[in-house]
Amino acid sequence: MNVRSGFDAIELAILWDRLIAITDEIVSTLVRTSFSTIVRESYDLTVVVVDAEGRLMAQGSISAPPFIGSAPLTMKHVIRRFPAETLEPGDVIITNDPWQGTGHLFDVNVVRPVFRGGRIVGYTLSITHLPDIGGMGFGASASEIYHEGLRIPLRKIVSAGRLDESLLDLVRANVRVPDQVVGDLMANITANEVGGRMLTEFMDEHRLDGLDALSAAIRGQAERVTRERIRQFRPGRYANRIQIEGIDGPITIACAVDIVGDDVTIDFAGTGGCVKRGINVPYCYTNAMSLYSMKCLTSWDLPNNEGATAPIKVVAPEGCILNAQPPWPTGGRHSTGHWVSPLVFGALKDAAPDLVQSDTGMIDILNFCGTNRHGGEFSTMWFSAGGFGALKHHDGPEVTPGPSNMSVVPTEVWEDVTGMIIERKELLVDSGGPGEARGGLGQEITFRNDSGTPITVFSMANRTEFPPLGFSGGRNGARREHRINDKPIHPKGQYVLEQGDRMTLVQAGGGGFGDPRRRPRAKVLADLSEGFVSREGAERDYGVSLAEIKAAE
Repeated sequence: MNVRSGFDAIELAILWDRLIAITDEIVSTLVRTSFSTIVRESYDLTVVVVDAEGRLMAQGSISAPPFIGSAPLTMKHVIRRFPAETLEPGDVIITNDPWQGTGHLFDVNVVRPVFRGGRIVGYTLSITHLPDIGGMGFGASASEIYHEGLRIPLRKIVSAGRLDESLLDLVRANVRVPDQVVGDLMANITANEVGGRMLTEFMDEHRLDGLDALSAAIRGQAERVTRERIRQFRPGRYANRIQIEGIDGPITIACAVDIVGDDVTIDFAGTGGCVKRGINVPYCYTNAMSLYSMKCLTSWDLPNNEGATAPIKVVAPEGCILNAQPPWPTGGRHSTGHWVSPLVFGALKDAAPDLVQSDTGMIDILNFCGTNRHGGEFSTMWFSAGGFGALKHHDGPEVTPGPSNMSVVPTEVWEDVTGMIIERKELLVDSGGPGEARGGLGQEITFRNDSGTPITVFSMANRTEFPPLGFSGGRNGARREHRINDKPIHPKGQYVLEQGDRMTLVQAGGGGFGDPRRRPRAKVLADLSEGFVSREGAERDYGVSLAEIKAAE
């Protein structure tokens, strides 16, 4: 058979697109076969294809973008634990270990080696957030990792095509909704099987003996673009330090970003230590959020692969809250980890003022557990978004998740699964931070428990004390608030909604960018017409006179 190793620009583009199409087909299989709304409705998932050395080549278009930084680290653990000579066709590897995977027990990583000609040519990897993993539930209340649920170290769940039923029995015995959890695990296994088959068919079609040459070409092109853009930044050291919301009090996180030539180092020295609550972050997730942040500034228009992050190094002192070691609890690691992007953007606002984004209202994640009207147990997640932060030349979109790519469960599906009624869902006027570019609006959502039984809620909210900051003279967005029966609650806690109780989520607005008095009058009046800004806000924040407002009306 004739084997190809070199690629011209057109061939490379075609093959690159085909790889992404394969990852998208794996995503489609995963979504269509999953049992939980977390995967099939909210898309809390990631799919990647890596080469024989574990280097990331392609990521699904619908994937949680931060995991471009965790997947390669997971693959290093996989290859170290299972060298190629210990694997055979039909093997599937699994882990939910926070330090070998994506930072907390709820994310399961499923890896399948792809064989061709008797040797491993690559791997497929899928990551999904499970509806339950036992323990105290998906929250931030644990004081050590052992409270948080079942921990599965790297091991085979399928050996030479034979499923390990005893492992599934162990999982079933430890989780609240076993059919959903095991159903999602099987969906991961199936999706990776489809991906492996498609990958070998792709190699046959294009006469590829291996993937290493193609991987090097793809990663090399992405790395060249990334380095070119880093060289456009102002070189130097840029530091930032902020306080974030803990549970028992504020926590300090800090970073210094060094730009030297076309290399970037992000160092989190000066960050506070771990806490006895489940909001600590393993290095893998800090690395993931850091690389995601830099990719937004350097290669936003390139498909995700490891080349796009090659020039970026992430350092976090062991023992700080952004590099937690076992047995620190990490269940709500996103509650701290999602602050990495605003920290890094804040550091770089002088190095790349045309690219950085003002603070977002952040995604708001809650876990609901109970029994619905049909008598079925459920454990599921609600994702809702605040406003996106503005950029120098762009308003922040309304109610857009940050980080991106998460979706809200459709109202009808949510009400059927949980027995709760969504009574209200509306944009919040004046919640976006005023600026020459306005921050995105937040929203208000009210649930009513109509299931007939109590429902437990785990809340892990941010932006209740420290609002989304505006940049370059832009003003802050509105803060978030959670209420039960109109009474404010601690944003990170566990609560019970009795029959008829209402829970209201007031989502934060994004920060503005630039002096609001420089915003074009036409845009202010358009915002007024759309109901995004009130008459009082237009006059107070943007300096639009009452006469101008009346004339526009």
